[in-house]
Amino acid sequence: MSRATPASFVTALRVAFAGTPEFARTALQALLASRHAVVGVFTRPDRPRGRGQQLAASAVKTAALAAALPLLEPATLKGNAALRQLADWRADVLVVVAYGLILPPAMLDAPRLGCVNIHASLLPRWRGAAPIQRALLAGDARTGITLMRMAAGLDTGPILLQRPLAIGAADTSGTLHDELAKLGASTLLVALDGLASGALQATPQPQEGVCYAHKISKSEARIDWQGSAGEIDRQIRAFNPWPIAETRFADEQLRILAARVDVAEAPADEAVPGTVVAVRDESVVVQCGAGRLGMTLVQRPGRRPVTAREFAGSRALLGERLG
Repeated sequence: MSRATPASFVTALRVAFAGTPEFARTALQALLASRHAVVGVFTRPDRPRGRGQQLAASAVKTAALAAALPLLEPATLKGNAALRQLADWRADVLVVVAYGLILPPAMLDAPRLGCVNIHASLLPRWRGAAPIQRALLAGDARTGITLMRMAAGLDTGPILLQRPLAIGAADTSGTLHDELAKLGASTLLVALDGLASGALQATPQPQEGVCYAHKISKSEARIDWQGSAGEIDRQIRAFNPWPIAETRFADEQLRILAARVDVAEAPADEAVPGTVVAVRDESVVVQCGAGRLGMTLVQRPGRRPVTAREFAGSRALLGERLG
């Protein structure tokens, strides 16, 4: 019977890192606190952000600078500059997390142990750009983290480790993002120790169950009140914190940041979908194509988010139409 290699005897790896947003920063900080040595970081160049469109550093760049790590910000990976830098760092493995650029085959093959990617779904379900939001929109009961060896296809590489995570009734893409970022970071450290000891082997992804998490479009945030209350509730949770589900009210945009399916007894005569049918202290209830939805946190243009009580206090809402 084989025994696991004690952590104290696992070889420390030289790890290069490629990532850009907050999700990736969580993994980088976990690496910095581990036995493994981060020898260099790739991230995307500074980009304009906010109303003023001022250039801002990525979350990964900020963390890399704070740790005084060698840093490269290529606008493209075409050519050999990034490949030469990776070779100069003598990395055993390249960890890629939400980087935003496609790695050419030469970079995938350069490290001794290849390239490892953290993906926020249980592959092969939800390959692609928006796995967290798509899982919520589909009403999945669970999501998770997949650690895989990178291959040329889109999230098609063989699986090293997977860790599931239940999706709660109140979860948003924001809450799941934070939980999955932490789960991905801890799973990465286990995988790197397994690769260093030679105990961890990759297995091909199943051919069944493949589906794609296409990039989120802002147009998807517009609510169609003909949908069911459950569908609209998932839409609101999936698009929080971006792009935020919205509807029309009094000839202006109304953003809905939080809501819940209303389970109180429905009136005898169902109203037209989009009609406010009840106003309570904790929610403003809207008729849907099937069922009713209680809005609990909303925002009008140029104003702060307000609770249902505050919103209802601004004007008479009963019988008003949204959409």
